[in-house]
Amino acid sequence: MLKDFARANKPEKDEIKLHMAEEQAKLATNQMRIKEAKVPVMVIFEGWGSAGKGSVLSRVIKEMDPRFFQVATMDAKPTEDEARHPFLWRYMVEIPEEGHFKFFDTCWMEEVTSVRARGELDDDAYNKRIDSINMCERQLVDNGYLVMKFFFHIGQKEQRRRLDALKADKNTSWRVDDDDYWENDHYDICLNVNDEYLRDTNRSSAPWYIIDARDRTWATLQVLEFINRGIDVAIHNRGIAAPLRQNVFPLKKTIPLARIPLDKTITDDEYHTQLKALHQRLDELHNVIYRMRIPVVICYEGWDAAGKGGNIKRITSALDPRGYIVHPIASPEPHEKARHYLWRFWNRLPKSGHIAIFDRTWYGRVMVERLEGFCSENDWQRAYNEINEFEKELVDSGVVVIKFWVQIDSETQLARFTDRQNTPEKQWKITEEDWRNREKWDQYEQAVDEMLRKTNTTFAPWHVLESVDKRYARIKALRIVTEALEKACNR
Repeated sequence: MLKDFARANKPEKDEIKLHMAEEQAKLATNQMRIKEAKVPVMVIFEGWGSAGKGSVLSRVIKEMDPRFFQVATMDAKPTEDEARHPFLWRYMVEIPEEGHFKFFDTCWMEEVTSVRARGELDDDAYNKRIDSINMCERQLVDNGYLVMKFFFHIGQKEQRRRLDALKADKNTSWRVDDDDYWENDHYDICLNVNDEYLRDTNRSSAPWYIIDARDRTWATLQVLEFINRGIDVAIHNRGIAAPLRQNVFPLKKTIPLARIPLDKTITDDEYHTQLKALHQRLDELHNVIYRMRIPVVICYEGWDAAGKGGNIKRITSALDPRGYIVHPIASPEPHEKARHYLWRFWNRLPKSGHIAIFDRTWYGRVMVERLEGFCSENDWQRAYNEINEFEKELVDSGVVVIKFWVQIDSETQLARFTDRQNTPEKQWKITEEDWRNREKWDQYEQAVDEMLRKTNTTFAPWHVLESVDKRYARIKALRIVTEALEKACNR
């Protein structure tokens, strides 16, 4: 794309200034249209060092209302804490909420190309990063985001001239470092790497716009025109259903919930003996995964009153409290609802060596949100594949993902609901919503069966915990967790 880049005809200087003022005013108006339409907008600036991204950004936002946009400056090298999370984590936590703009002064491109150009990223690792980026951008667009990507292009001689000018001024010398001069000295190598990246991530849903950055005013006008056109298209397309994607991940067969036998029990002696042994082993493994920097995500879904809380408690009681956190997931807060539905879970991912336990998860998209009408049919139908992609991203980054469905029958749930209702110290556990959901048992069972069938991947399979006997379910969960951690530690 860069090698065969054909520059647009540059207007006269006065004409550029006139059109730029018009486009700036138009963007200010479009910003309010975006706010009213509740479209979240990501504008990504990439390009050569000293190509003028910062100065162009200042001019682009000149007439915009600062209450409804933010600027994120992303360094090519993640911090130590950022490096202990999946590759996409530090970018996903920055995505804007609906009706707002987020301008990225470099994004995921530079983290990939900077090491690729130095030969520090082999083909396999590079291709995985590309797949992750394309998946992420497509998910964002499918979920209503406008993603606009700009690459600021200048030649080697022009870059050197600008670098030297910045370096010579004591007020701007800090903006130039050894990496900038390395890029200029190895311009042809970097050109090939950048060109490869742009081609590999140029998709119709999130295309690249190559900006002739030899003149900053002309570059600003190009960016403004493209953004305004993109906004017109995004608002026009608002509400149009995104296409459903074919699942490409290997799945394991599942058994319908109604056919799972729930007569599994364990004696008192067996329970206490196994509980003690599994707690001791889990305590040992927690130290090992911390030393080996292995992140762990444990997911709990299941029927109300199935025993998720007690099950979680038996796992955490064997862990060092400094190394885990339990996330009780309720209805999304307004600022969470205003972003991609996976955003609040990206924010809660553990860093390496730590454990995150989710009491309810992203699967609410295909259960509660589906049945209660909190999202469209297109939204929850797309979610199966998006969730598989999300979990694959976690697993590929080294996260151990363990998923539990805690299963009981309708009669057991009724007995536990009644006990809660009639026991004062347990009444806080039962709500009118629980009783309403119970009336939809058959609908939920159908939704859960479909969820298990479509997301029971080989890399993140579901484990059903038969929980009519809660003690049996607790021992089974502990055994599954210890086995998964032992496998991860012995890789």
